[in-house]
Amino acid sequence: MEIERKYLVTCPPRDYESFPFRLIEQAYLCTEPVVRIRKEDDSCYLTYKSKGLLVREEYNLPLTLEAYGHLLAKADGIVLTKRRFLIPIENTELIIELDVFSGKYQGLMLAEVEFQTKEEAESFVPPKWFGKDVTFSGEYQNSRLALQTGMS
Repeated sequence: MEIERKYLVTCPPRDYESFPFRLIEQAYLCTEPVVRIRKEDDSCYLTYKSKGLLVREEYNLPLTLEAYGHLLAKADGIVLTKRRFLIPIENTELIIELDVFSGKYQGLMLAEVEFQTKEEAESFVPPKWFGKDVTFSGEYQNSRLALQTGMS
């Protein structure tokens, strides 16, 4: 189960690049339901996500690099590329995943925070540098970004 809030970021903290990060490349084989393939550093996997915005089911299966490449050729839309910075939130066990996009979405920044419970997610007070809460709009879901043609 994935319980997550998502925010548009326009003014990240100055030191965000000093935090650990992962290089991510991902593409979509299907968007209803979401079937995604992702290469994250040296690991590859296939993910199924059910419908939903704040709460949804999520299952990950490992892929070999060869299987990832084979499926990548079958993906719809564009391949999303980004750096995911892992920023701890002080005095909590929560981690901000700050996605800094490259390629078609160069300059787009989204912050995601995952929670253990729906109640925890609903009562979350974001740091001041977070921008607009886009959790419930679905506008910035990666599956939607991969298929959009009008956004730059």
